[in-house]
Amino acid sequence: MVHFGTLHLQTVSSIGMAMMALLAVFVRTRASNRPLTPAKIIMPPLGMSTGFLMFVAPACRIPLLWAVLALGAGLICLSYPLIRSSQLELKAGAVYMKRSKAFAFVLLGLLALRIALHSYIEQFVSIPQTGALFFLLAFGMLLPWRASMLIRYRHLMADHAAS
Repeated sequence: MVHFGTLHLQTVSSIGMAMMALLAVFVRTRASNRPLTPAKIIMPPLGMSTGFLMFVAPACRIPLLWAVLALGAGLICLSYPLIRSSQLELKAGAVYMKRSKAFAFVLLGLLALRIALHSYIEQFVSIPQTGALFFLLAFGMLLPWRASMLIRYRHLMADHAAS
């Protein structure tokens, strides 16, 4: 019988996070070839919000203070590099995301930080609780980033309509 210990789960989890980050870089790079719409900006946070259902499971529950700190870290600290490295531009009456090497480096830097934090935090809490904390951290990063994109999108479209 194969035994998957905590070390193996940490390794699989880290590899999974790395693959998701590389996929995000790839998807964001390809997305710069197609125009943005409000729906394309809003859908990721809406889709990700279903993850809050994990808190129905007792194994994923965490103290409220931990949840506030994880969400706050994403909202205040980690969303800022994403917002700064994501630029929108108007081309032929449509809004596109500018390609940016900085964006790829920001995603990879955030990945490295998450892996380091993940390894450290897993020493103190269970794997489901670690997942819950990092979900809140990721949601906290995603929400202001996408809200900022939507505001800039609307601003660009309003400027285009006025001209």
